[in-house]
Amino acid sequence: MSQQVTLIATAAMGIEASVAREVKALGYQDVQVENGRVVFTADASAIPRANLWLRTADRIKLQVGRFKAFTFDELFEKTKALPWELFISEDGQFPVVGKSIKSKLYSVPDCQAIVKKAIVERLKKKYGIASWLKETGALYRVEVALHKDEVLLTLDTSGSGLHKRGYRVGQGEAPLKETLAAALVQFTNWKPDHPFIDVFCGSGTIAIEAALIGQNIAPGFNREFASENWSFIPQPDWERAFEEAEDFAKYDQPLDITGSDIDPELINIAKQNAVEAGLGDLITWKQMRMTDFKPKRKNGYLISNPPYGERMGERKEVEQMYRDLGAMMRDFPSWSVYILTSHEQFEQLYGSQASKKRKLFNGFIKTDYYQYFGRHE
Repeated sequence: MSQQVTLIATAAMGIEASVAREVKALGYQDVQVENGRVVFTADASAIPRANLWLRTADRIKLQVGRFKAFTFDELFEKTKALPWELFISEDGQFPVVGKSIKSKLYSVPDCQAIVKKAIVERLKKKYGIASWLKETGALYRVEVALHKDEVLLTLDTSGSGLHKRGYRVGQGEAPLKETLAAALVQFTNWKPDHPFIDVFCGSGTIAIEAALIGQNIAPGFNREFASENWSFIPQPDWERAFEEAEDFAKYDQPLDITGSDIDPELINIAKQNAVEAGLGDLITWKQMRMTDFKPKRKNGYLISNPPYGERMGERKEVEQMYRDLGAMMRDFPSWSVYILTSHEQFEQLYGSQASKKRKLFNGFIKTDYYQYFGRHE
């Protein structure tokens, strides 16, 4: 049994509930939802599994300590008292990054320097090193985050953010993060045997994430993680996690997923991204106008992140597009429609009130996710 750890899955505002559901689906029960993060305890084998499987989390951090500190002395002593040697190997590299919000210790460079010095002293004593630490081995990125004088010290287990799945060879000018795209799919009742379309597919992210969900393919199967080289996580834990991902994938699950866009260049990019994700011919890509969509099957799902009309010149065109979309989908009452936009008059333009609305952030843009439930036949 490997050691128990406290893990923090960070998340964009509004999708914490989705991350918590995913954590519980992996079998971890001790789960707390906070603003922008989901905290859970598990043994160290959860680090490979969470990194591989969590579709909607931004990154997985390991909590080393949490305490109050009002002076630099307090920050130094309480940091030094933590068991850093359980995690950081003798030759480990451990740069320190930081942030401070509404705290007496507001100088981030000073906080970073003090935390670094405290960890160095602790490790030198524990490893019996008189001179300096080599820092030539695996990377352990330490973060010191202060909020209202509470200090949270973590190690970043992910490396690159988890939205970097490794399949994006190209993108449009306002790409949707893969983690948010996965959340948009997970907030629906779509099942792999239902038809699915994104009529503003851009570089294909929503359709690709839907296909990964549809075939239960772990989103991290195609990339590397910072903690793969950490000595306290037994190598067999990583091997088992990758084997589990392979065993649970349903590569023979048929899918009816389409991505369409008016821009042929974006359709080419989407195709390349799908190939890179290992989904080759699983998704149908079409260069077409939104209004040319004519579903052949009932009970489908249309999930899209259309242009928002944030630029003045585009606003009228976008508003007409929303009207056309509403008029078009009224002919297909069995279809459910899910639209992410920052346009506050979307419902009036679409022509009906959403069954449900959810506030989400697309990057720094405040948006609503308008959900219209179809009448399944």
